[in-house]
Amino acid sequence: MFEVFVAALLIATAVGYAWSLWAGRHRSAWPVHRTVFFYAGLACVAASLVGPLGQAAHESFTAHMMGHLLLGMIAPLLLVLSAPVSVLLRALPVGRARAVSRMLRSPYVRVITHPVVAALLNAGGLWVLYTTPLFHWMHGSVWVHALVHTHIFLAGYVFTASMVGVDPDPHRASFKLRAGVLIAFIAAHSILAKWLYAHQPMGVETADAQFGAQLMYYGGDAVDVLLIVLLFTGWYRATRPRSASSDRARATSS
Repeated sequence: MFEVFVAALLIATAVGYAWSLWAGRHRSAWPVHRTVFFYAGLACVAASLVGPLGQAAHESFTAHMMGHLLLGMIAPLLLVLSAPVSVLLRALPVGRARAVSRMLRSPYVRVITHPVVAALLNAGGLWVLYTTPLFHWMHGSVWVHALVHTHIFLAGYVFTASMVGVDPDPHRASFKLRAGVLIAFIAAHSILAKWLYAHQPMGVETADAQFGAQLMYYGGDAVDVLLIVLLFTGWYRATRPRSASSDRARATSS
């Protein structure tokens, strides 16, 4: 039942994105690479929860960790880079687009998308999952399983968006704050991977736990390097001096 629900939700999301592209076709051309990012992100979510990998994750800690990387780090990064909010705003009528913009400016969104809060929800959730009985409860209850994976994905998405989001963000934190939080998150994620290498979850064979911990450590580092590159690239683009030709082009267009 869980896999059927996930598959239906992913199909509906894919169709919704396609509809948004069609509805906004009268605007400027939408970059093809963002569309590719979106559907690649959905494919990562599907691979982590539905099919062979999702089934193997119930028995293998290594498979579980591969699913964690896909669902909590790689898929959120791809989806954030696809700019889904921008696609939605292009597709909606003016009134509804303004309503979405007001929601994005709400105090709740301001708190949830703050880099410190987003990092605590993301890294903190992982520490709770692997250092408490929650990991075992997850495999014994469909509802706990669904809630845990929902949290992993949403926390990963919000954290990634708070770091390197390309959608409009009225609460964008400063570069220094985001850089500091990213460093702290990387440290927390790496320390947890090392802790799992030395303290395997109950019922998990040592070799399986250690390989899964190494996958978490090195796979997480690879994604973290991409986050660092994107963070500094965004900072460079925002702070580099404007050329005289670009200033003249802006003046002419206005």
